[in-house]
Amino acid sequence: MTQAARLPGRGLTSAWLQRGWLARLLWPLSVLYGLLVRLRKILYRLGWLASERLPVPVLVVGNVVAGGAGKTPVVMAIVRHLQASGIQVGVISRGYGRRSQECLEVVPDSAVEDVGDEPALIKRRTSAPVFVAARRVDAARALLDSYPHIHVLVCDDGLQHLRLQRDLEIGVFDDRGVGNGFLLPAGPLREPWPRALDLLLHTGRQPAFAGFRASRSLASHALRADGSQVALADLVPGKPLLALAAIAQPEAFFSMLRAQGLPLADTAALPDHHDFSQWAGNADGAYTVLCTEKDAVKLWTKEPHALAVPLNFEPEPAFWVAFDQRVKNLLDL
Repeated sequence: MTQAARLPGRGLTSAWLQRGWLARLLWPLSVLYGLLVRLRKILYRLGWLASERLPVPVLVVGNVVAGGAGKTPVVMAIVRHLQASGIQVGVISRGYGRRSQECLEVVPDSAVEDVGDEPALIKRRTSAPVFVAARRVDAARALLDSYPHIHVLVCDDGLQHLRLQRDLEIGVFDDRGVGNGFLLPAGPLREPWPRALDLLLHTGRQPAFAGFRASRSLASHALRADGSQVALADLVPGKPLLALAAIAQPEAFFSMLRAQGLPLADTAALPDHHDFSQWAGNADGAYTVLCTEKDAVKLWTKEPHALAVPLNFEPEPAFWVAFDQRVKNLLDL
């Protein structure tokens, strides 16, 4: 069942790590893409394209590179940190991969297909108000209309969403850094690098350049669909273990499971944001299925006995010191 080698686009993302023949072949297209990116920024700067400022500070957490770098755990950590400080916070998102284009509030019983897997997970883990819309600025307006007491908005992704003005930009990187340094499609960059960021956070083990760091590890337990827990150590004598992940870096999840001492009988690496609509990988119930929390919000409708393994994620203390000072200045605390 192992599917990692057959994932679509895996060859291209590998090419983004070096300036090989494929990257150089695509380089002329990346030059054109770069010109369009620069032109768009100029039009916003001149006011020919309209941007909107909201009545509360907007904190954007996003990527300069394509593909996941651990952005959603950063968003959830920031939301919980603000909540612990007594700051009322809401989250806005485009809701990548959802079937609806409406502006919707994410509630506990929202259909993941309508709101997106990452917004659904953020709601489940933080209980903060979460709104999704095709244009993040529309989600922001709707959220503030419904929750006028909100002090701060956190935008899940959106560094390139210039229609929404922001007060703090946090860039998230993993061990890939900026890859080969080329713009799309010859490389992973969504916009030219370097570019100014207020805070830069590395989620990997070997940062490619300077910035704050975060620790990542799996919890010692897994979650059932009803919220109850089961210790990972208790799974070893049971059924064979099948680990699946529909995230940008599925092998990282599998490696962390093995590091917990779990003997994985098989793995399934699926495309990021996979909807599991055709999932039948455990039809005979022969496996105990382990997945990420992001996958679980979709998979539980198809595989109700699947177990979600939470990710423990914590930025270093120096990051929070810098973050708190900037938030304090924004809120005049």
